[in-house]
Amino acid sequence: MKSAKVLDAKGLACPMPIVRTKKAMNELDSGQILEVHVTDKGAKSDLAAWSKSGGHDLLEHTEEGDVLKFWIQKG
Repeated sequence: MKSAKVLDAKGLACPMPIVRTKKAMNELDSGQILEVHVTDKGAKSDLAAWSKSGGHDLLEHTEEGDVLKFWIQKG
């Protein structure tokens, strides 16, 4: 999946992945995709809820070892 921007939030604990995601999302245009890499397992539910409440679409997420990857399309 083609991302407009990749955010490396590995090693950060809640709520920092969400804070960084929000900041990165503000730099994108509507329809662009942000790829987020995190190691905080709580980010799975946090990012899904944040995306929905912000009007964004969580397109896909995968787990590669300790790293969770999310693709969020800006609403």
